Amino acid sequence: MDTILDRPIQYLPGIGQKRAETLAAEIGVETFGDLLMHIPFRYVDRSKIYPIAQLNDEMATQFVQVRARVVDMGIIGHGPKARLSLVVSDDTGEMEVVWFRGVRYVMKKLEVGREYIFFGRPTMFNGTPNMVHPEFEPPIVVEGQEPVGMQGIYSTTERLSSMGLGTRAIYNAMRTLWGVVKDNIPETLPSYLLASEGLVTRAQALHDIHFPASAEALNAAMRRLKFEELFVIQLQLLGQRRVRTEKSQGYLMPKIGGYFNMFYHENLPFALTAAQQRVVKEIRGDMISGHQMNRLMQGDVGSGKTIVALLCVLIAADNGFQSAIMAPTEILATQHYRSIVEMVETTGLKVELLTGSTRKKKREEIAEGLLSGEINLLIGTHALIEDGVQFSRLGFVVIDEQHRFGVMQRAKLRLKNQEMPPHVLVMTATPIPRTLAMTLYGDLDVSVIDELPPGRKPIHTSHARESHRLRLFGFLREQIERGRQVYIVYPLIQESEKMDVANLEAGAEVIAREFPPPKYTSVVVHGKMPAKLKDYGMELFKEGKAQILISTTVIEVGVNVPNATVMVIESAERFGLSQLHQLRGRVGRGGEQSYCILMTGDKLTTEARHRMEAMVSTTDGFRLSELDLQLRGAGDIDGTAQSGQGIEIKVSNLAKDGEILEYARSVAEGVLAEDPALAEERNALLREALERLGRQKKVELDLSQIS
Repeated sequence: MDTILDRPIQYLPGIGQKRAETLAAEIGVETFGDLLMHIPFRYVDRSKIYPIAQLNDEMATQFVQVRARVVDMGIIGHGPKARLSLVVSDDTGEMEVVWFRGVRYVMKKLEVGREYIFFGRPTMFNGTPNMVHPEFEPPIVVEGQEPVGMQGIYSTTERLSSMGLGTRAIYNAMRTLWGVVKDNIPETLPSYLLASEGLVTRAQALHDIHFPASAEALNAAMRRLKFEELFVIQLQLLGQRRVRTEKSQGYLMPKIGGYFNMFYHENLPFALTAAQQRVVKEIRGDMISGHQMNRLMQGDVGSGKTIVALLCVLIAADNGFQSAIMAPTEILATQHYRSIVEMVETTGLKVELLTGSTRKKKREEIAEGLLSGEINLLIGTHALIEDGVQFSRLGFVVIDEQHRFGVMQRAKLRLKNQEMPPHVLVMTATPIPRTLAMTLYGDLDVSVIDELPPGRKPIHTSHARESHRLRLFGFLREQIERGRQVYIVYPLIQESEKMDVANLEAGAEVIAREFPPPKYTSVVVHGKMPAKLKDYGMELFKEGKAQILISTTVIEVGVNVPNATVMVIESAERFGLSQLHQLRGRVGRGGEQSYCILMTGDKLTTEARHRMEAMVSTTDGFRLSELDLQLRGAGDIDGTAQSGQGIEIKVSNLAKDGEILEYARSVAEGVLAEDPALAEERNALLREALERLGRQKKVELDLSQIS
């Protein structure tokens, strides 16, 4: 049933149809309720007036108020380059105020000799305080009335500001909105939770988030809204997990037999780390539980995830079940196939490879072997989910780099069995911060391999700029003379007019000049090449016949060349931390010292500089993922966005609210322990909250369980 909060925003006084259309397009505000949930991103103390003499460069990141009289005003320049310049003064000094847009509109609202409150970010220009595009209004003095205290600063856009919807205008619209909706804010959490958790009502929280009378009121409002947002998400994820673990039967695999024992005692290439042993035990616990496994295995590059997966494949084979490993690229699938075949050669395990390049006759042989049960393990790409691929008894599925597959693709593999779904292990080498993992994958069991095999030398990472190019070439020649190989990675294939970045084609020409044949051999590989050419180039590099591989990020996943000891990443500022770390993980796979060199332009943004500093300071993928979350937010972490999850965080910050997230999850666990189906009358509001979340996510429940 529609409420006043569902009313279209155009009907709010002062908005109208044109502004409503722009609000929807720019910040997604379509209804009264949407605007109410447009939360300030910062607060300023509007009761404090700064003297001009106290303004300094350190204040450039904050909003301040200045009360000053207009001394002089005029337009400087002509046409599009015209600007409005004011000189304003108080008892302590003078300040220049400038507008580059809406010049004549602003000029009509100002008078020389009148006093105004100017609200904006101050900077210093030639020793004089300066404000660009501040908000302003005449000082309003009402006898006996306290000045406005904390006031929210709302995110807006240039287009909205040009239509008169800057942060102050949005604040005024919010005041109008509150007068309309304040008596129609429904409570969304049960009263027993409000009491036990010490939470204010939703109406009180929404008032105080927009119009806080004090820091204490603001903190209480934030705590209530963040708790509710994270609590409802965790309630849904834990509910899905309960359905899966309690109602979804899984194959029993209690036996440890010949396949496993022979491999573990005779073929295992190195002793398992303590972390690998722990994860194998966790997976084995699922395989003997009687419930279908859905587990996420996180492990940094080179931590040994494939060995763990293979040990579990062998357990499945010992219990008479087939397994499948699905990888996102032919390169990665082929690499898995070759390394696994080599490791299990003496065990008798029958392994086959199925990709888009597999010939028809071979496909027919594989189809027969799968139906007869002769094939124990099938490794492949998305070709595994084609309708013609049918297993005799599929019991264990491994999905590598799972974020590269869509929900429907994963579902089709999971549903290959009519009798019962197989156990599913999803693997990722993209370290995911704990708070993000709890939100994106909270319905899964999570295992983490958090140590590297012994003997691996840390990769030496350095940041170099264009002026160091000749020194770089000298270092590469030195490494090649020692018999080592080099990756050089570019972000683009062809030169882009929009982005001033190094590109692969120009780079390949430079490398050919600096490292000419026949003394040197370099190969070029990128995602738009025909598969045969790409594979041929990769093979030359793997076999050591080419010393330099020039590539786009196609080599991010799936290349294992122990002799490659140098990774050069061109225009490294264009990559996120997670992707930089993935690329760095392509070296350091042998016993020799390896190097990662981050090449950037001479001018870097503050964020890009922080990313370079982070990469140089640590090789810990989980530490980097936390930094990436803080720098870029949850919505843009490389490799973690799941089509099908659709979780929208409006109030919370996963980089900062880990403590409240964990607490909200523990409260959700307690609620579900007492009322698993939320069937009790006291939990009616929670059932409604889950229904709303389901409508917002626009995904079917059975698909959202597949990860």
